[in-house]
Amino acid sequence: MEDTPLIIVDTADKLQEMVEALADEPVLGIDTEADSMHRYREKVCLIQLSDRTTDYIVDPLAGFPLEPLAPMMSDPDRVKIFHGADYDVVSLRRDFGWTFKNLFDTMISAQILGLPKVGLADLCKSTFGVHMDKKYQTHDWARRPLYDEHLDYARGDTHFLLALREMLLRKLKRADRMDVATEEFEALEDREWKGPTMGDPGRFLKMKGANKLDQRSLQVLRALWTYRDGKAAAADRPPYKVVPDPVLVQVATRKPKNMDDLSQVMRAKSTMYKRHGEALLKAVEAGLVDDRELPKPFKKVKVGTKPRYGARETDRLFTQLKAWRTGLTSGKKGLPPAMVGSNSTLKGIAGFRPHDKDELHQVIELRNWQINRYGDELLDIIQRFEQGLPPRQAQSAPGEGSSSRRRRRRKTSSD
Repeated sequence: MEDTPLIIVDTADKLQEMVEALADEPVLGIDTEADSMHRYREKVCLIQLSDRTTDYIVDPLAGFPLEPLAPMMSDPDRVKIFHGADYDVVSLRRDFGWTFKNLFDTMISAQILGLPKVGLADLCKSTFGVHMDKKYQTHDWARRPLYDEHLDYARGDTHFLLALREMLLRKLKRADRMDVATEEFEALEDREWKGPTMGDPGRFLKMKGANKLDQRSLQVLRALWTYRDGKAAAADRPPYKVVPDPVLVQVATRKPKNMDDLSQVMRAKSTMYKRHGEALLKAVEAGLVDDRELPKPFKKVKVGTKPRYGARETDRLFTQLKAWRTGLTSGKKGLPPAMVGSNSTLKGIAGFRPHDKDELHQVIELRNWQINRYGDELLDIIQRFEQGLPPRQAQSAPGEGSSSRRRRRRKTSSD
Protein backbone atom coordinates (compact mmCIF):
# COMPACT_ATOMS: atom_id res chain seq x y z
CA MET A 1 0.00 0.00 0.00
CA GLU A 2 2.90 2.37 0.74
CA ASP A 3 3.91 2.17 -2.94
CA THR A 4 0.47 3.29 -4.15
CA PRO A 5 -0.30 6.99 -4.62
CA LEU A 6 -2.93 8.46 -2.29
CA ILE A 7 -4.93 11.48 -3.48
CA ILE A 8 -7.01 13.52 -1.06
CA VAL A 9 -10.08 14.99 -2.77
CA ASP A 10 -11.21 18.02 -0.82
CA THR A 11 -12.23 20.50 -3.53
CA ALA A 12 -14.63 20.49 -6.48
CA ASP A 13 -11.70 20.74 -8.92
CA LYS A 14 -9.95 17.71 -7.38
CA LEU A 15 -13.21 15.76 -7.51
CA GLN A 16 -13.57 16.50 -11.21
CA GLU A 17 -9.99 15.43 -11.81
CA MET A 18 -10.65 12.17 -9.98
CA VAL A 19 -13.83 11.48 -11.96
CA GLU A 20 -11.94 12.04 -15.22
CA ALA A 21 -9.08 9.81 -14.07
CA LEU A 22 -11.53 7.03 -13.21
CA ALA A 23 -13.61 7.39 -16.39
CA ASP A 24 -12.22 4.24 -18.02
CA GLU A 25 -11.75 2.17 -14.88
CA PRO A 26 -14.06 -0.88 -15.05
CA VAL A 27 -13.73 -1.84 -11.37
CA LEU A 28 -13.61 0.31 -8.23
CA GLY A 29 -13.27 -0.48 -4.55
CA ILE A 30 -15.48 1.73 -2.37
CA ASP A 31 -15.98 2.24 1.37
CA THR A 32 -17.26 4.93 3.72
CA GLU A 33 -16.52 6.19 7.21
CA ALA A 34 -19.24 7.76 9.37
CA ASP A 35 -19.61 9.28 12.83
CA SER A 36 -22.54 7.33 14.28
CA MET A 37 -20.83 6.87 17.64
CA HIS A 38 -20.03 10.55 18.05
CA ARG A 39 -22.87 12.68 16.64
CA TYR A 40 -26.59 13.16 17.15
CA ARG A 41 -27.29 12.69 13.45
CA GLU A 42 -25.03 10.22 11.70
CA LYS A 43 -23.45 11.28 8.40
CA VAL A 44 -20.92 10.02 5.88
CA CYS A 45 -17.56 11.66 6.69
CA LEU A 46 -15.26 10.00 4.16
CA ILE A 47 -15.68 8.14 0.89
CA GLN A 48 -12.74 5.98 -0.10
CA LEU A 49 -12.19 4.73 -3.66
CA SER A 50 -9.45 2.59 -5.16
CA ASP A 51 -8.70 1.62 -8.74
CA ARG A 52 -5.87 -0.55 -10.04
CA THR A 53 -3.17 2.06 -9.45
CA THR A 54 -4.39 4.74 -7.01
CA ASP A 55 -6.21 5.21 -3.72
CA TYR A 56 -8.52 8.21 -3.27
CA ILE A 57 -10.14 9.68 -0.18
CA VAL A 58 -13.03 12.07 -0.78
CA ASP A 59 -13.92 14.48 2.04
CA PRO A 60 -17.70 15.16 1.96
CA LEU A 61 -17.33 17.60 4.86
CA ALA A 62 -15.14 19.99 2.84
CA GLY A 63 -18.25 21.70 1.50
CA PHE A 64 -18.29 20.95 -2.23
CA PRO A 65 -21.03 19.11 -4.18
CA LEU A 66 -20.60 15.40 -4.83
CA GLU A 67 -23.03 15.08 -7.76
CA PRO A 68 -20.24 14.06 -10.19
CA LEU A 69 -19.96 10.76 -8.29
CA ALA A 70 -23.61 9.79 -8.78
CA PRO A 71 -23.28 8.48 -12.39
CA MET A 72 -20.35 6.35 -11.30
CA MET A 73 -22.45 4.59 -8.66
CA SER A 74 -25.37 3.91 -11.00
CA ASP A 75 -23.24 2.85 -13.98
CA PRO A 76 -24.26 -0.74 -14.81
CA ASP A 77 -21.03 -1.32 -16.74
CA ARG A 78 -18.72 -0.49 -13.83
CA VAL A 79 -18.22 -2.92 -10.92
CA LYS A 80 -18.36 -1.33 -7.45
CA ILE A 81 -16.74 -3.51 -4.79
CA PHE A 82 -17.79 -3.11 -1.16
CA HIS A 83 -17.17 -5.13 1.95
CA GLY A 84 -20.52 -5.30 3.72
CA ALA A 85 -22.25 -3.07 1.16
CA ASP A 86 -25.54 -2.96 3.07
CA TYR A 87 -24.47 -0.17 5.44
CA ASP A 88 -22.59 1.82 2.82
CA VAL A 89 -25.43 1.72 0.28
CA VAL A 90 -27.97 2.79 2.89
CA SER A 91 -25.73 5.62 4.12
CA LEU A 92 -24.84 6.95 0.67
CA ARG A 93 -28.45 6.81 -0.49
CA ARG A 94 -29.59 8.59 2.69
CA ASP A 95 -27.02 11.40 2.50
CA PHE A 96 -26.69 11.91 -1.26
CA GLY A 97 -29.64 10.17 -2.91
CA TRP A 98 -27.42 7.91 -5.02
CA THR A 99 -28.63 4.76 -6.74
CA PHE A 100 -26.47 1.70 -7.31
CA LYS A 101 -25.91 -0.87 -10.03
CA ASN A 102 -23.42 -3.70 -10.50
CA LEU A 103 -22.18 -4.28 -6.96
CA PHE A 104 -19.79 -6.93 -5.70
CA ASP A 105 -19.67 -7.64 -1.97
CA THR A 106 -16.57 -9.38 -0.66
CA MET A 107 -18.19 -10.21 2.69
CA ILE A 108 -21.22 -11.87 1.09
CA SER A 109 -18.90 -13.73 -1.26
CA ALA A 110 -16.98 -15.10 1.71
CA GLN A 111 -20.25 -16.15 3.35
CA ILE A 112 -21.42 -17.90 0.19
CA LEU A 113 -18.12 -19.77 0.10
CA GLY A 114 -18.55 -20.77 3.74
CA LEU A 115 -15.23 -19.24 4.81
CA PRO A 116 -14.68 -19.45 8.58
CA LYS A 117 -13.98 -15.70 8.99
CA VAL A 118 -15.53 -13.07 6.73
CA GLY A 119 -14.25 -9.78 8.19
CA LEU A 120 -12.13 -7.66 5.86
CA ALA A 121 -9.09 -7.83 8.13
CA ASP A 122 -9.43 -11.63 8.39
CA LEU A 123 -9.77 -12.04 4.61
CA CYS A 124 -6.77 -9.82 3.89
CA LYS A 125 -4.68 -11.73 6.41
CA SER A 126 -5.67 -15.18 5.13
CA THR A 127 -5.46 -14.18 1.44
CA PHE A 128 -2.50 -11.78 1.31
CA GLY A 129 -0.80 -12.16 4.68
CA VAL A 130 -1.53 -8.49 5.40
CA HIS A 131 -2.22 -7.31 8.94
CA MET A 132 -4.81 -4.55 9.18
CA ASP A 133 -4.94 -2.60 12.43
CA LYS A 134 -8.61 -1.81 13.22
CA LYS A 135 -7.93 0.51 16.16
CA TYR A 136 -9.57 3.44 14.36
CA GLN A 137 -12.81 1.58 13.71
CA THR A 138 -14.63 3.76 16.24
CA HIS A 139 -12.73 6.98 15.47
CA ASP A 140 -14.68 10.24 15.18
CA TRP A 141 -14.36 10.63 11.41
CA ALA A 142 -15.96 14.08 11.47
CA ARG A 143 -12.90 15.50 13.24
CA ARG A 144 -10.39 17.46 11.23
CA PRO A 145 -7.53 17.47 10.48
CA LEU A 146 -7.01 13.88 9.45
CA TYR A 147 -3.54 12.57 10.26
CA ASP A 148 -1.48 10.01 8.37
CA GLU A 149 -2.59 7.15 10.61
CA HIS A 150 -6.25 8.00 9.91
CA LEU A 151 -5.66 8.17 6.17
CA ASP A 152 -3.76 4.86 6.17
CA TYR A 153 -6.61 3.18 8.04
CA ALA A 154 -9.24 4.60 5.69
CA ARG A 155 -7.44 3.73 2.44
CA GLY A 156 -6.78 0.23 3.73
CA ASP A 157 -10.50 -0.53 3.58
CA THR A 158 -10.51 -0.19 -0.24
CA HIS A 159 -6.89 -0.73 -1.30
CA PHE A 160 -7.13 -4.54 -1.26
CA LEU A 161 -10.69 -4.89 -2.52
CA LEU A 162 -9.84 -5.28 -6.22
CA ALA A 163 -7.35 -8.06 -5.60
CA LEU A 164 -9.65 -9.68 -3.04
CA ARG A 165 -12.48 -9.71 -5.57
CA GLU A 166 -10.26 -11.51 -8.09
CA MET A 167 -9.50 -14.26 -5.58
CA LEU A 168 -13.11 -14.60 -4.48
CA LEU A 169 -14.38 -14.63 -8.07
CA ARG A 170 -12.16 -17.61 -8.87
CA LYS A 171 -13.41 -19.47 -5.81
CA LEU A 172 -17.06 -18.67 -6.57
CA LYS A 173 -16.70 -19.94 -10.13
CA ARG A 174 -14.82 -23.02 -8.99
CA ALA A 175 -17.57 -23.77 -6.46
CA ASP A 176 -20.28 -23.10 -9.07
CA ARG A 177 -21.88 -20.38 -6.94
CA MET A 178 -21.76 -17.35 -9.20
CA ASP A 179 -25.53 -17.50 -9.67
CA VAL A 180 -25.93 -17.25 -5.90
CA ALA A 181 -23.55 -14.31 -5.64
CA THR A 182 -25.01 -12.41 -8.59
CA GLU A 183 -28.55 -12.47 -7.24
CA GLU A 184 -27.46 -11.61 -3.71
CA PHE A 185 -25.48 -8.62 -5.04
CA GLU A 186 -28.49 -7.42 -7.03
CA ALA A 187 -30.59 -7.48 -3.87
CA LEU A 188 -28.17 -4.98 -2.31
CA GLU A 189 -28.91 -2.33 -4.92
CA ASP A 190 -32.30 -1.43 -3.44
CA ARG A 191 -31.24 -1.22 0.20
CA GLU A 192 -32.57 1.78 2.10
CA TRP A 193 -33.22 2.69 5.73
CA LYS A 194 -36.40 1.01 7.05
CA GLY A 195 -36.13 1.86 10.74
CA PRO A 196 -37.57 4.76 12.80
CA THR A 197 -36.39 8.24 11.88
CA MET A 198 -35.10 10.98 14.19
CA GLY A 199 -38.45 12.75 13.99
CA ASP A 200 -40.51 9.73 14.99
CA PRO A 201 -42.31 10.61 18.29
CA GLY A 202 -42.51 6.94 19.23
CA ARG A 203 -38.79 6.22 19.20
CA PHE A 204 -38.68 6.02 22.98
CA LEU A 205 -40.94 2.97 22.82
CA LYS A 206 -38.10 1.06 21.11
CA MET A 207 -35.89 1.26 24.21
CA LYS A 208 -35.07 -2.14 25.62
CA GLY A 209 -37.44 -2.79 28.52
CA ALA A 210 -40.02 -0.17 27.47
CA ASN A 211 -42.47 -2.88 26.46
CA LYS A 212 -42.63 -4.02 30.11
CA LEU A 213 -43.68 -0.63 31.50
CA ASP A 214 -47.22 0.35 32.41
CA GLN A 215 -48.86 3.39 30.84
CA ARG A 216 -47.92 5.85 33.59
CA SER A 217 -44.28 4.74 33.42
CA LEU A 218 -44.35 5.15 29.65
CA GLN A 219 -45.63 8.72 30.08
CA VAL A 220 -42.66 9.37 32.34
CA LEU A 221 -40.29 7.66 29.91
CA ARG A 222 -41.51 9.92 27.13
CA ALA A 223 -40.75 13.02 29.22
CA LEU A 224 -37.30 11.67 30.10
CA TRP A 225 -36.57 10.81 26.50
CA THR A 226 -37.70 14.27 25.32
CA TYR A 227 -35.31 15.93 27.77
CA ARG A 228 -32.40 13.69 26.78
CA ASP A 229 -33.09 14.08 23.06
CA GLY A 230 -33.02 17.85 23.35
CA LYS A 231 -29.73 17.77 25.22
CA ALA A 232 -28.23 15.35 22.72
CA ALA A 233 -29.30 17.47 19.75
CA ALA A 234 -27.93 20.66 21.35
CA ALA A 235 -24.59 19.01 22.13
CA ASP A 236 -24.53 17.04 18.83
CA ARG A 237 -23.89 13.81 20.72
CA PRO A 238 -25.50 10.38 20.41
CA PRO A 239 -28.40 10.27 22.93
CA TYR A 240 -27.04 7.16 24.68
CA LYS A 241 -23.88 9.11 25.56
CA VAL A 242 -25.93 11.76 27.37
CA VAL A 243 -27.94 9.32 29.49
CA PRO A 244 -27.94 5.60 28.60
CA ASP A 245 -31.25 3.93 27.72
CA PRO A 246 -31.21 1.51 30.70
CA VAL A 247 -30.91 4.47 33.09
CA LEU A 248 -33.93 6.20 31.55
CA VAL A 249 -35.99 3.02 31.79
CA GLN A 250 -34.96 2.56 35.45
CA VAL A 251 -35.86 6.17 36.28
CA ALA A 252 -39.23 5.75 34.55
CA THR A 253 -39.84 2.57 36.53
CA ARG A 254 -38.86 3.94 39.96
CA LYS A 255 -40.09 7.52 39.45
CA PRO A 256 -37.72 9.08 42.02
CA LYS A 257 -39.04 12.11 43.90
CA ASN A 258 -35.73 13.58 45.04
CA MET A 259 -32.00 13.33 44.49
CA ASP A 260 -31.61 10.69 47.19
CA ASP A 261 -34.10 8.48 45.38
CA LEU A 262 -32.29 9.12 42.10
CA SER A 263 -29.01 8.02 43.65
CA GLN A 264 -30.48 4.51 43.80
CA VAL A 265 -30.43 4.50 40.00
CA MET A 266 -27.14 6.29 39.28
CA ARG A 267 -24.07 7.01 41.38
CA ALA A 268 -24.41 10.27 43.32
CA LYS A 269 -20.82 11.19 42.53
CA SER A 270 -21.15 10.59 38.78
CA THR A 271 -21.02 13.42 36.26
CA MET A 272 -24.36 12.27 34.84
CA TYR A 273 -26.03 12.58 38.27
CA LYS A 274 -24.63 16.05 38.86
CA ARG A 275 -25.27 17.32 35.34
CA HIS A 276 -28.73 15.88 34.68
CA GLY A 277 -30.16 14.83 38.05
CA GLU A 278 -32.40 17.85 38.74
CA ALA A 279 -33.64 17.96 35.17
CA LEU A 280 -34.48 14.26 35.21
CA LEU A 281 -36.56 14.73 38.39
CA LYS A 282 -38.47 17.55 36.68
CA ALA A 283 -39.05 15.31 33.70
CA VAL A 284 -40.47 12.62 36.01
CA GLU A 285 -42.87 15.19 37.49
CA ALA A 286 -43.92 16.35 34.04
CA GLY A 287 -44.49 12.78 32.87
CA LEU A 288 -46.68 11.94 35.87
CA VAL A 289 -49.18 14.67 34.95
CA ASP A 290 -48.94 14.18 31.19
CA ASP A 291 -52.18 12.56 30.03
CA ARG A 292 -51.56 12.88 26.32
CA GLU A 293 -52.16 9.75 24.31
CA LEU A 294 -49.06 7.67 23.78
CA PRO A 295 -47.87 7.37 20.18
CA LYS A 296 -48.03 4.06 18.45
CA PRO A 297 -44.68 2.26 18.42
CA PHE A 298 -42.80 2.08 15.15
CA LYS A 299 -43.37 -1.21 13.40
CA LYS A 300 -41.27 -2.45 10.56
CA VAL A 301 -43.39 -3.37 7.60
CA LYS A 302 -42.99 -7.10 7.49
CA VAL A 303 -42.74 -8.26 3.92
CA GLY A 304 -43.39 -11.94 3.60
CA THR A 305 -45.48 -14.55 1.88
CA LYS A 306 -49.02 -14.71 3.18
CA PRO A 307 -49.66 -18.25 4.49
CA ARG A 308 -52.41 -20.28 2.87
CA TYR A 309 -52.63 -23.05 5.45
CA GLY A 310 -53.11 -23.43 9.18
CA ALA A 311 -50.41 -23.07 11.81
CA ARG A 312 -50.34 -26.74 12.84
CA GLU A 313 -49.56 -28.08 9.35
CA THR A 314 -47.21 -25.16 8.72
CA ASP A 315 -45.15 -25.95 11.82
CA ARG A 316 -44.94 -29.63 10.95
CA LEU A 317 -43.78 -28.91 7.41
CA PHE A 318 -41.36 -26.27 8.70
CA THR A 319 -39.75 -28.92 10.92
CA GLN A 320 -39.31 -31.23 7.93
CA LEU A 321 -37.81 -28.45 5.84
CA LYS A 322 -35.30 -27.68 8.58
CA ALA A 323 -34.32 -31.34 8.69
CA TRP A 324 -33.82 -31.25 4.89
CA ARG A 325 -31.63 -28.16 5.25
CA THR A 326 -29.53 -29.81 7.97
CA GLY A 327 -28.93 -32.85 5.78
CA LEU A 328 -28.02 -30.68 2.82
CA THR A 329 -25.51 -28.54 4.71
CA SER A 330 -23.93 -31.11 7.00
CA GLY A 331 -20.89 -31.44 4.74
CA LYS A 332 -18.13 -28.84 4.75
CA LYS A 333 -18.39 -28.15 1.01
CA GLY A 334 -22.04 -27.09 0.89
CA LEU A 335 -23.54 -23.64 1.18
CA PRO A 336 -24.04 -22.33 4.74
CA PRO A 337 -27.49 -23.16 6.18
CA ALA A 338 -28.62 -19.52 6.19
CA MET A 339 -27.82 -19.30 2.48
CA VAL A 340 -29.65 -22.49 1.57
CA GLY A 341 -32.73 -21.17 3.34
CA SER A 342 -33.11 -19.02 6.43
CA ASN A 343 -35.79 -19.91 8.97
CA SER A 344 -38.01 -17.12 7.62
CA THR A 345 -37.62 -18.52 4.10
CA LEU A 346 -38.50 -22.05 5.19
CA LYS A 347 -41.42 -20.71 7.21
CA GLY A 348 -42.68 -18.87 4.14
CA ILE A 349 -42.49 -22.07 2.08
CA ALA A 350 -44.24 -24.09 4.78
CA GLY A 351 -47.09 -21.61 5.17
CA PHE A 352 -47.67 -21.12 1.46
CA ARG A 353 -47.00 -24.76 0.55
CA PRO A 354 -46.34 -24.33 -3.20
CA HIS A 355 -47.28 -27.17 -5.53
CA ASP A 356 -45.29 -26.29 -8.66
CA LYS A 357 -42.47 -24.08 -9.90
CA ASP A 358 -44.83 -21.19 -10.66
CA GLU A 359 -46.06 -21.20 -7.06
CA LEU A 360 -42.48 -21.41 -5.78
CA HIS A 361 -41.87 -18.08 -7.47
CA GLN A 362 -44.75 -16.63 -5.44
CA VAL A 363 -42.84 -17.24 -2.19
CA ILE A 364 -41.36 -13.77 -1.64
CA GLU A 365 -38.56 -15.03 0.57
CA LEU A 366 -37.14 -17.35 -2.11
CA ARG A 367 -34.44 -16.24 -4.52
CA ASN A 368 -34.42 -17.50 -8.11
CA TRP A 369 -31.15 -19.32 -7.51
CA GLN A 370 -32.72 -21.21 -4.61
CA ILE A 371 -35.63 -22.29 -6.80
CA ASN A 372 -33.27 -23.36 -9.59
CA ARG A 373 -31.08 -25.35 -7.21
CA TYR A 374 -33.57 -26.76 -4.73
CA GLY A 375 -37.02 -26.32 -6.29
CA ASP A 376 -37.55 -29.98 -7.22
CA GLU A 377 -36.45 -31.15 -3.77
CA LEU A 378 -38.74 -28.67 -2.04
CA LEU A 379 -41.73 -29.69 -4.13
CA ASP A 380 -40.96 -33.35 -3.45
CA ILE A 381 -40.87 -32.70 0.33
CA ILE A 382 -44.20 -30.88 0.13
CA GLN A 383 -45.78 -33.65 -1.94
CA ARG A 384 -44.67 -36.35 0.50
CA PHE A 385 -45.84 -34.20 3.42
CA GLU A 386 -49.32 -33.84 1.93
CA GLN A 387 -49.50 -37.56 1.21
CA GLY A 388 -49.19 -38.13 4.95
CA LEU A 389 -52.06 -35.77 5.80
CA PRO A 390 -55.68 -36.79 6.22
CA PRO A 391 -57.46 -36.27 2.87
CA ARG A 392 -59.50 -33.32 4.14
CA GLN A 393 -56.40 -31.43 5.33
CA ALA A 394 -54.30 -32.20 2.26
CA GLN A 395 -57.02 -30.96 -0.11
CA SER A 396 -58.08 -27.82 1.79
CA ALA A 397 -58.42 -24.77 -0.40
CA PRO A 398 -55.64 -22.17 -0.31
CA GLY A 399 -56.15 -19.76 2.56
CA GLU A 400 -58.29 -22.24 4.47
CA GLY A 401 -56.12 -23.72 7.19
CA SER A 402 -56.86 -26.08 10.05
CA SER A 403 -57.77 -23.23 12.41
CA SER A 404 -60.41 -21.90 10.00
CA ARG A 405 -61.80 -25.43 9.55
CA ARG A 406 -62.11 -25.81 13.32
CA ARG A 407 -63.97 -22.51 13.55
CA ARG A 408 -66.34 -23.65 10.78
CA ARG A 409 -66.98 -26.99 12.50
CA ARG A 410 -67.74 -25.27 15.79
CA LYS A 411 -70.18 -22.96 14.07
CA THR A 412 -71.85 -25.86 12.27
CA SER A 413 -72.22 -27.90 15.47
CA SER A 414 -73.67 -24.91 17.35
CA ASP A 415 -76.20 -24.36 14.55
